[in-house]
Amino acid sequence: MKSGILLLLLISLSMFTCRQPSKYIYNQGYIYGTNYHIVYESPEGKDLQNEITDLLNGYNKIFSTYDSTSVISKVNNNKPVELHPLFLRCYNRAMEISEITGGAFDITAGPMVNAWGFGPEEKSKMTKEIVDSLKAITGFHKVKLQNNTVFKENPNMKLDMSAIAKGFTSDLVGEFLAKNGCENYMVEIGGEVVARGKNEKGRVWTIGISKPDEMAFFASNDIQAKVHLPEHALATSGNYRNFYVEDGKKFAHTIDPKTGYPVQHSLLSTTVLADSCIDADAFATAFMVLGLEKSIEIAEQTPGIKVYFIYVNGEGENDVYLSEGFKEHLVK
Repeated sequence: MKSGILLLLLISLSMFTCRQPSKYIYNQGYIYGTNYHIVYESPEGKDLQNEITDLLNGYNKIFSTYDSTSVISKVNNNKPVELHPLFLRCYNRAMEISEITGGAFDITAGPMVNAWGFGPEEKSKMTKEIVDSLKAITGFHKVKLQNNTVFKENPNMKLDMSAIAKGFTSDLVGEFLAKNGCENYMVEIGGEVVARGKNEKGRVWTIGISKPDEMAFFASNDIQAKVHLPEHALATSGNYRNFYVEDGKKFAHTIDPKTGYPVQHSLLSTTVLADSCIDADAFATAFMVLGLEKSIEIAEQTPGIKVYFIYVNGEGENDVYLSEGFKEHLVK
């Protein structure tokens, strides 16, 4: 009897001494041509960087247009490929959001973006003829998914999920952390954020929305607003940093898939709060295409999203529109 009690005591002590205390881990790296930052409370203090890197490398092999062997590159180059389940998830949600936004969000618009000088390829000297030729191979309704295969009306059409894949990947990394017992974490990939629980100081995660000013990045007070993010995803899109001036005219990186030209309207930046980052990412992009009035209309009709828009008002000054549900998340 005594030996049994002693054995139980030794096992209990062994379990107690082997269990490590939880601690917050900070990981960072590079994916999809951008930086990522991940913070999480690891239940036993384990650094999951290697596992996360393996995951991200796997996602890169699905969604990266820079990798000629990726799933999306093989689709674009009309090569036989088995579509990964994650590709199908992202593709299907992209098509749903394209329908909701009337084509403002469109994963076939990549060649347009590249031609205007906002992609990896050399900028073209844009003419009406070039724009018309690009419009002929653009349009989400011109691609179909049948029998696990993407069919394109024109073989020259290219898919580009960069405006939704970063958000989707943030969701996937968040799911991985949750499965590994992490109740408190923040995942940020290229500005697309997923957060749960609290930070190392025991406070709700707080994310800043930048001022839509090309010089604000270099200023000490570049934050327009701060948002509490206890269990949500957030994404911001804007034209105030990614642009160029040619012949005295400013060209921003948001291209309207329907017209083939950079957008010209009062909206400076769009921030979307949603339950998933795949939605926040895609809707933020679509709203930058649509402009203020149409974006407000769609946001009001779409369950599960809340918005914060910065725009130029009739007096030429920056102004803010935010949906009712967004207000409760603002840091006072």
